[in-house]
Amino acid sequence: MPGTRRRTTGSPAVAGSGRRTAPSPGGAAEPRRRRRLLRAAAALGCAALALTACSSGPVAAPQSESPFGETITLKVGTFGSFGYREAGLYADYMAKHPEVVITEAATQDSEEYWADLTAGLTGQGGKPLADIQAVEVGYISEATGPLADKLTDLQAAPGVHASSWLPWKSAQATTASGALVGLGTDTGPMAVCYRKDLFQKAGLPSDREAVGRLWAGDWSKFVDVGRRYKAHAPARTTFTDSAGGLFNAVLSSQPEQFSNARGELVYEDSPGVKKAWDLSVSAARSGLTSGLKQFGPEWNEALYLSGFATIVCPSWMTGVISKYAGDRGEGLWDIAPAPAAGNWGGAFLTVPKAGKHQKEAAALAAWLTAPEQQAKVFAATGNLPSATAALESKAVQDATNPYFNNAPTGRIYADAARTVLPAPIGRMDGAVKAAISDVALVDVARNGTDPKKAWNAVVKQITEKTGG
Repeated sequence: MPGTRRRTTGSPAVAGSGRRTAPSPGGAAEPRRRRRLLRAAAALGCAALALTACSSGPVAAPQSESPFGETITLKVGTFGSFGYREAGLYADYMAKHPEVVITEAATQDSEEYWADLTAGLTGQGGKPLADIQAVEVGYISEATGPLADKLTDLQAAPGVHASSWLPWKSAQATTASGALVGLGTDTGPMAVCYRKDLFQKAGLPSDREAVGRLWAGDWSKFVDVGRRYKAHAPARTTFTDSAGGLFNAVLSSQPEQFSNARGELVYEDSPGVKKAWDLSVSAARSGLTSGLKQFGPEWNEALYLSGFATIVCPSWMTGVISKYAGDRGEGLWDIAPAPAAGNWGGAFLTVPKAGKHQKEAAALAAWLTAPEQQAKVFAATGNLPSATAALESKAVQDATNPYFNNAPTGRIYADAARTVLPAPIGRMDGAVKAAISDVALVDVARNGTDPKKAWNAVVKQITEKTGG
């Protein structure tokens, strides 16, 4: 879910996938004590059983009181859509644990969410901390670094085994001292979403296996295919949606990105950044990109109007495309493997030490990120699991997406996730990424800004932010 969760996300995923509301629990007449709990929930300002009426209210009908007449409220703080409500997981957990009431506080702005979370963890104000707080992968290095002492080590929590996750996923949430401060939720492995009809009109193959072979092994081949597309492109279309999206995809496949293993910014000398920048600039200056900023209003409109032949597509991006392309795009889009494996997006669940119910929160976080639950979230929203057993499950391996011409999305994305090369993540990576993909490359593609001038503006901005 990008900050799109993304990975959008997204994805996003992530950001990226559209919200759906989980069905309310049905059944016979409510017991008197359950009705008391429902009235109490209503007093908080949200209509009972209205799952989407208030982001911080009960996400499903609270269950009966415990035999001791008490309930524990666990608040889950998220950004974007994590799919727990959509998959009915909160209601399922409360049915199994009558003493627990789960509420969710969700926001769509991941940067605002992170600012509030860091302020709360460091005692500098912000919104009250939730018992469970999601952390986007772009910020996980801060959670394992300067904020690690504010978060619970979850490796001893019941049901938690670091080996349950993809090795690179659990490694991202492990501190230098060996503490596991985050439990992996989804991932954002790469593929390429493409318009079959536009490829056919441009004289290119449209079968997904043939399309994948066009650029297999190297992102530079992807740009070469773009040049072939442009030579016969249908009117008012570009080969790919944005230079920034291409930059993120190419960089995600590189072993060294913005920071080194010590968390130090090395983007100015990084071979991975140079490769991604050069390819993206080449595509932008050749007219292969739209010149639009991803996820902005103009980008949304262009997607609806069939303006893009391809979109580099982490798993959460499928939800973004189906949402904004709408019914008119159904069946015209397809998915092919990316030139090289990479990951864009994903998140973790953490438990702040300041919480009143750390043990219970850890148990809930472990259950929500267990393989069985990750598979259910994938079925409901398309957020790809990070747990190995979930990726290998029949629910994932046999999954297809009707919107994308019944593409075998489960297999395509699971195969990509297994081959992702881990790369160091630094505290300032998100800021550098935004400066490059959302500003500098947009200037190059849309305004014809000289690439050297655009790059110098990035360096100046990051230098000012870091004070170095």
